Amino acid sequence: MSALRVALADDQALVRMGLRVLIDAEDDMEPAGEAADGREAVDVVRREHPDVILMDVRMPGMDGIAALREIAADDAMAGTRVVVLTTFELDEYVFDALRAGAAGFLIKDSDPGELLRAIRLAAAGESLLSPSVTCSVIASFASRAPSGGPRPDLSELTEREQEVLALVGEGLSNAEIAERLVVSPATARTHVSRAMVKLHARDRAQLVVTAYRAGLAG
Repeated sequence: MSALRVALADDQALVRMGLRVLIDAEDDMEPAGEAADGREAVDVVRREHPDVILMDVRMPGMDGIAALREIAADDAMAGTRVVVLTTFELDEYVFDALRAGAAGFLIKDSDPGELLRAIRLAAAGESLLSPSVTCSVIASFASRAPSGGPRPDLSELTEREQEVLALVGEGLSNAEIAERLVVSPATARTHVSRAMVKLHARDRAQLVVTAYRAGLAG
């Protein structure tokens, strides 16, 4: 099995060095380029096609959110999953990151093991939000939808898929959903995948937002 290729985007050289050392020490990961600002980050993704890029929010020139939007909008780069890093738990940029399709959101002082887990989850198509802010950030994000706006249309989802969507909204992983519903992990994964397709969700984080907006979680 080939190693996960991880790129780094942060304007602080010391931060990039620390992340690089952490990743390089893992048997299943390898560094795949570095960037000091958003424009460089886009260039690195376009050139290296990493599996995951750790993206700082506040960088000079093009910030991390603008870079995330550009990466997500380009089919040639959309295969790269973006995990957003920030210093502040309730940074306004978090909401923009989720809307733009971030695969994960972590505070910079998160435990190294949590960061590595986020990378692996992102590469596997799942997502991880910093445990200290998962519920509050997503709920706040959902509440910021335009007042009076319609709730997401869930009519295409089966009853089981809506149930799974609600559990995704609670932050459960596929394995935890399988345990809750007494089904196999493969079956849970299939339900999640079908819900993503039907709701046109780019990733699991957007499913969580949909669950909140639909009133299934929170």
